[in-house]
Amino acid sequence: MSDGSPFPPAERSPAERYVAARRRSATPRLAEFATELSFEMDPFQVRGCEALESGHGVLVCAPTGAGKTVVGEFAVHLALAEGRKCFYTTPIKALSNQKFADLTARYGAKSVGLLTGDTSINGSAPVVVMTTEVLRNMLYAESAALDGLGYVVMDEVHYLADRFRGAVWEEVILHLPEWVTLVSLSATVSNAEEFGEWLVAVRGDTTVVVDEHRPVPLWQHMQVGSRILDLFAGDDGGGELKINPTLVRRAEEVGRVHSTWHNPRARGGRAAGARGPRFKPPSRVEVVERLGAMDLLPAIVFVFSRAGCEAAVTQLARSGLRLNSEEEAAEVRGIVESKTRDLPDGDLTVLGYWEWRDALERGFAGHHAGMLPAFKETVEELFVRGLVKAVFATETLALGINMPARTVVLERLVKYNGEAHVDLTPGEYTQLTGRAGRRGIDVEGHAVVLWQPGVDPKQVAGLASTRTYPLKSSFRPGYNMAVNLVDRLGAQAARDILEQSFAQFQADRSVVGLARKVDRNRDALAGYAESMSCHLGDFAEYSALRRQISDREKALSRQSKAAGRAEAAHSLEQLRKGDVIAVPTGRRSGLAIVIDPGVDPTGDPRPLVVTEDRWAGRLSVADFPGPVSALGRVRLPKQVDIRSPRSRRDLASTLHASGIEMPVRARRGNGRGGADEEDADLAALRRAMRAHPCHGCQDREAHARWADRYHRLLADTESVERKVAATTHTLARSFDRIRGLLAARGYLAPGEGELAGEQVVTEHGRRLARLYSESDLLAAECLRNGVWEGLPAPELAAVVSCLVYEARRDGPMESRLPGGAVADAVAETAKLWAELEADERHHRLERTRQPDPGFAWTVLRWARGESLERVINAAESVGLELSAGDFVRWCRQVIDLLDQIATVVGRRDPVGKAADEAVRAIRRGVVALATT
Repeated sequence: MSDGSPFPPAERSPAERYVAARRRSATPRLAEFATELSFEMDPFQVRGCEALESGHGVLVCAPTGAGKTVVGEFAVHLALAEGRKCFYTTPIKALSNQKFADLTARYGAKSVGLLTGDTSINGSAPVVVMTTEVLRNMLYAESAALDGLGYVVMDEVHYLADRFRGAVWEEVILHLPEWVTLVSLSATVSNAEEFGEWLVAVRGDTTVVVDEHRPVPLWQHMQVGSRILDLFAGDDGGGELKINPTLVRRAEEVGRVHSTWHNPRARGGRAAGARGPRFKPPSRVEVVERLGAMDLLPAIVFVFSRAGCEAAVTQLARSGLRLNSEEEAAEVRGIVESKTRDLPDGDLTVLGYWEWRDALERGFAGHHAGMLPAFKETVEELFVRGLVKAVFATETLALGINMPARTVVLERLVKYNGEAHVDLTPGEYTQLTGRAGRRGIDVEGHAVVLWQPGVDPKQVAGLASTRTYPLKSSFRPGYNMAVNLVDRLGAQAARDILEQSFAQFQADRSVVGLARKVDRNRDALAGYAESMSCHLGDFAEYSALRRQISDREKALSRQSKAAGRAEAAHSLEQLRKGDVIAVPTGRRSGLAIVIDPGVDPTGDPRPLVVTEDRWAGRLSVADFPGPVSALGRVRLPKQVDIRSPRSRRDLASTLHASGIEMPVRARRGNGRGGADEEDADLAALRRAMRAHPCHGCQDREAHARWADRYHRLLADTESVERKVAATTHTLARSFDRIRGLLAARGYLAPGEGELAGEQVVTEHGRRLARLYSESDLLAAECLRNGVWEGLPAPELAAVVSCLVYEARRDGPMESRLPGGAVADAVAETAKLWAELEADERHHRLERTRQPDPGFAWTVLRWARGESLERVINAAESVGLELSAGDFVRWCRQVIDLLDQIATVVGRRDPVGKAADEAVRAIRRGVVALATT
C-alpha cells in the first residue's frame, strides 16, 4: 500500500518504513483494503481513504482515468466491514451496470444489488448501485431501504451542473440523513474548494482532496493534411507552454493554398474570390490508417453527430479496412453472439445487426445514444478487451464510462448542444481528451485535433492549457420538489433548506463584492450629506425642491414635443399633390413640391417630395418641429418619374418659377414661456423654492453641487442594492411563486388545528409528490381531470408519450395522430397544458414543455403488438427520424411514467390497470432486452 512516499517499499529508509507502519496501524481498514489491490495506491487516493476511515466526508477531484473511484470502492469496503449499507450512485445506467459488474466480481452477487428505474436486482443487498434519481425518490418516500445506510458514493458529482438533471444531485446531498457519510467523486474543476466549503456547510466535516496530476501523460497534437504535428514545443522558461512553430507555419501554408469558404452559386462551382481549391480534410479511413501506422490505436474519434458516427463506420467498411486478425474476428463473433442471443431473429435486419457485426469483426464501431443498448454495451466490452481498435463516438462516451483509449481524436471543435452549434469549452475539451492514455497499459496518451481552415493552433492551445472550468449549480425548485418539501418539512423549513443549496451558496458569494460597494457608497453618502449641510435650513429638502422643478420642466417639455409632433402629423395628412411646402431644418431644408402625400392609416404620413435642390425622397414627422401648411400649389403631370434626373430638374425649375418664397423663421423662445408659465404645479414649486431659507444662502450653489453628487451616488447605490436583492433569496422566492400556483390549483391548502398558519399537501398534492417527470404537474392535472379515463392500454401509452417525447429537431413538423379516443385525449391534454402555461406566466414561473405527439403512433403500434420492422418503417414514412436506440429509449421513458401513474392511482383503478397493461405490452422484444 502507498502512503504518500515517492519510493516503493523496497527503496525506503528505515525511518520511512516506520512512518508507513504507523500510518497502517492508524488505518487498519485501509491497510486491509490495499492488500486486495493489484496496484500501488496514489497519494491522493490514500488521503481520501484515510479521511473516510477517520469519519470524514470526502470530495475527491481528479482527472479522468486517475483512479478516484478507488476512494468510492473503499467506502463500500468500510460499509461491509462495519455491517452497514453503502449506496453507489451514478448519473447514467451504463455506468451503473459497469460498476455493478465490478463490485459483484469483487464482493459476490449476494452482497451487491442494482436499481436503475427499470431494473431491480437484489435491492435489499448491503451494497446497491443505483442511478441518482432512484436515491432521490427513496429519500422523498422515506423508504425503509435507508435504514442502516452508512455511506453514499456520488460518482461523477460534477453532473450537478447539468441543466436538465443536475438538481437531483443537490436534492440528494441536502436530504441525506446527517449520519450518512458522503463520498463525492468529481472530474477536475477549478472551484473545488468552493464546492468543498458548501459541502462542509450542509454535510459537516468534509475533506477536499484535489489532484491535477494525470497518471498517464497526455501529448497534444494537430493533424494538418496527412501530417500529425505536436501542438506544443516545450515551454518558454517561465512555465508557459510554447506553440510548435512548425505547426503554426504548416497551418498557415495550407490555409493560404485552400479557401476557407465555398460559394456554390459561383460560376463553375468555385468560391467567389477563392485563392485556391476547396480544402478537403483527410478521410476517416486515412485518419485511422495514419494512427495505426504511428502505433496510436486504439482510438476514440469524437464526431459530435450520430449520423457522422454511422457514416464513418460505413466509410471504413466500404474501404475494406481490417484492424483485427482472423483470430480476433472469431473472438469478436463469439462475444457478439453471446451478448445478442436474446434479440428476436425477425428484428435483426431492421436493427442493422449484420452490418454492425461485420464492422466489429473488422475492428471498428460507432457509439452514440441512438444505438440499441445491447449494441452499445457490446462495443464497450470489445473496446476494453482491445478487440475494437477505433470507435466513432458522440460526446456521451465521455460521461463516466470506463472506456479509455491510447488516442482521442477530435474532428471538430464545435458541437450541437441541443439548441445551437457552440464552441467546445476548456472543460469539455479536457473531459473528452481525458480518455486518452490507459493506466497500466500506455506510457503516454495522445489527443489529436484535425485541422481545417479557420482553426487556429492558438485556439487549440488555449483549450488544451486552460485550467479554469468551474462547477456551476443548475439547481432550481420544481412542482414535485415543492410538494415533497412542504409535506416533509413545512413551508418555512423548506425555504430554509433551499437557501442551503449550492446554487444559492454561489449566488450569495457572487454579490459579496457588490455588498462591499454598497457599504463604501453609504460611507461616502454620509460625507456628501455633511458637505451639503447649510446653516440656514435643511438643504436636502431644498435640493429636493430643485429636482422636482427640473423633473416637472422636463415632463412639460416632453408633453410639448409630443403635442408638436401630433400637430405636425395632422397637418401632413392634409397635404395634396402639387402643394409647395417649406422644410424648416436639416439637410433638406428649403422649398419642396409634394408628389405623393404618403398617407398611411397604420402610421405617420411620409410625403414624397422633390426639393428645389433636385433631391427626391420621403419626409417624416421628424423633419417638422411644428405644423406644416401649403405655401401654394403648382400643376403637376399625372405621372411623375422622380427617378429621372430630367424630371427632377424640370420640377425644380417649376418651383423656382412659381415665385413662392421660403418664409422667415420665427425667433426661437428661451424655453421658459408657454406651457411652463401656464402650469400651476410648476409655479407652486418655484414659489416654494424661493421661499425656502436655503435659497438665500451665499454658498447655495456649492451646497447644490454636493447635493447633486449625493443623489447621483444614491441612485447608483440603490441600483446595486436592487441587484443584490434580486440575487439573494432567489430560490426561496421562486419556491414561494410555485407554492402560490399549487395552492391556486388545489395541490396545497391552508392547514387547520395545530397546522393553522401552515400549508399542507392535499390528496392531489400527494399524487403529484410521486410523479417524477419533466411534466409532473401536467400529468397530475390530467389524472385529476379524468382526461385519460376510459382509454385502453395501447391508447393510454400513446397519449402519455406526449408528456415524455421531445423531437430532436426544432421547427414545425406535422405529427399524425391516431383518430378517435387518442386524438380527443391528446386535445384535452393540450388544452390543460395551455391553461397551465397561462398560470405559469401569471406567476412568473418557467413554462412546462408543450406536449409533443410525435411518438404517439409509434408506441401505439408497438403496444398493439406490431413488429419492430413495421413500427420503425411506419415512423420513417411520416418523416420521424427514429433509430432503434431512440425507439427503445423513448419506450423506456413511457414505461417509467406509466409505471408511476399505475402506482399513484393504484393498479385496481381503471387508469392504473390500463397503465399496468400498457407497461407489459411495451416491455417486449428489444425493449425488454434493454431493461434486463
